[in-house]
Amino acid sequence: MRPPHAGRALTFAVRKVRLTMRAAIGEELEAFGLSTSQYATLMMMTEQHPGMSIADIAREVASTRQAANEMVAGLEQAGLVERQPHPTDRRTHQIRITEAGRKTLAEAKLVVARREAELEAAFTPAQGLAIREWLAGIVDACR
Repeated sequence: MRPPHAGRALTFAVRKVRLTMRAAIGEELEAFGLSTSQYATLMMMTEQHPGMSIADIAREVASTRQAANEMVAGLEQAGLVERQPHPTDRRTHQIRITEAGRKTLAEAKLVVARREAELEAAFTPAQGLAIREWLAGIVDACR
């Protein structure tokens, strides 16, 4: 007997997982006034790339520069990020997380971690690790 999803294209299966997880996490982030893209941007600014430009953010969240600029404007209006002049490029601003942004992110991370743990509860630790390794492998294979 074939598994129920054996005939589906991998691309669509991954897309469905992405969309359903994004919705589940998005519901949790509503309490903080954040979208999933805004949450991801705040995480990137603290963990990977402090001082990102709008173009950098657009690439990382897979959006247009215009959409990234609007998203960052919302974060800026909420006092979670600020734009600072780039030290070597007068046409570019660096986007930096504020103390309020760090506090909001820390609180949101706890809620997101709890929700992700609920979503993963049906898997053993070994399965969870295998899923993460597989996902990282797919990302690498697509580059």
